[in-house]
Amino acid sequence: MTKPHEHRDEKNSHRGGFGEFAGESTGLIDRSFREQIVLVGVQFPGASDDQVDANLDELAQLVDTAGADPVDRVIQKREAPDPATYVGRGKATEIQETSDDADADTVVFDDELSPAQQFNLEKILKRTALDRTAVILDIFAQNATTLEGKAQVELAQLKYRLPRLRGRGDQLSQQGGGIGTRGPGETQLEVDRRRIQRRLAKLEKDLTGLRRTRKNQRKSRRRSRFHTVAIVGYTNAGKSTLLNRLTGAEVLVEDRLFATLDATTRRLQLPGGETVLVTDTVGFIQKLPTGLVEAFKSTLEEVAEADLLLHVVDGAGPDPEGQMNAVRSVLREIGAGDVPELLAFNKSDQAEKEGFDHLLYRHEGSLSFSARTGEGLDHLLASIGDRLRSLTSVVELRIPWSRGDVVAAVHREGEVLLEQHQEEGTLIQARLDEVSRELLSEFIEHIHSGEQYD
Repeated sequence: MTKPHEHRDEKNSHRGGFGEFAGESTGLIDRSFREQIVLVGVQFPGASDDQVDANLDELAQLVDTAGADPVDRVIQKREAPDPATYVGRGKATEIQETSDDADADTVVFDDELSPAQQFNLEKILKRTALDRTAVILDIFAQNATTLEGKAQVELAQLKYRLPRLRGRGDQLSQQGGGIGTRGPGETQLEVDRRRIQRRLAKLEKDLTGLRRTRKNQRKSRRRSRFHTVAIVGYTNAGKSTLLNRLTGAEVLVEDRLFATLDATTRRLQLPGGETVLVTDTVGFIQKLPTGLVEAFKSTLEEVAEADLLLHVVDGAGPDPEGQMNAVRSVLREIGAGDVPELLAFNKSDQAEKEGFDHLLYRHEGSLSFSARTGEGLDHLLASIGDRLRSLTSVVELRIPWSRGDVVAAVHREGEVLLEQHQEEGTLIQARLDEVSRELLSEFIEHIHSGEQYD
């Protein structure tokens, strides 16, 4: 992404940019040709120039991923959004002139627009006005491959579009007007609304069934006694590359935003011999639309019910701290804010050592690795094992000689730390989860905190 020029004053600024991507047409942006896009960002009090620039850089990546070319960008400073046009009528007119000069097809705003603002802007701009939410929905529509993923994306898209429907003139009217009618154009609008509402009801019903299936799958995994680790992080942080490196999952890996949407779960054997289930999840992003979070709730429940979150951060990126905050914000929104977290900074092979050392110093207990080269993965796996073991308790069991089946069950269900054959039976110290402790409770003599045996 080149930045040919930049000019900024106290009220507003204007800067050019350019991006390339060849995409295919699905969703909200028409890619039957390569659209030319003008990006618009608004800087409110408390936001720095760098933050606004970073947000627009990310928006440019999103537009690029959606299959269009960002050709120019406009930045404005405001005290508060304008209720009618978000940027004010004068600024909207200036954006229209900039779009004419750049021969742009569409203007994309970094913040979410209300239906009224979008309608008013399109009248002034004389071209399509979209917001960040529409672009993200478009990318999700391109990348959804499973039945559940497609239904989730369509649900979010329809909820986004429904309040933005407007009458479209006499040519679509089913009534000619007159006494007792609603007037030209309005009837077709009502028909469109009813169609969308019926489709929304069907999608929600279908997703309810899919949620039940996913819930049963989670119950089955819990009965297997395997710990679950969910890989979370900002989009394009390297989560899928890490899962492929650790498990040979062959998940799609591309250097683009939201390359994978559908959760993938694989078994992984840790250095201590334990088997865990590792799930790769959809990447998060700044200003992730609430509708998408709600639509993907069943998928994101995998995160909320995990034993450990492996939070992967692009340590070589421009704003690791901002990306971490965005991820944690979404985690709190889906009820996963209290799940234990292991912070891991990826791409140690692409960043300066001093910068990585500073991140590790600021975040005690974190570690660094490279999913691309494999550097640091042994330490990562050992740390996952240590953190999972700290979630269990060490128990002492005294098992009679006649109950060899119980001894076998302890070996099968947990990690045996000590086994002594005594006169009255077998004394075992082992790490067991809560379910196993309940099953073997009649043989347990003492329970110790897991931390004593790390």
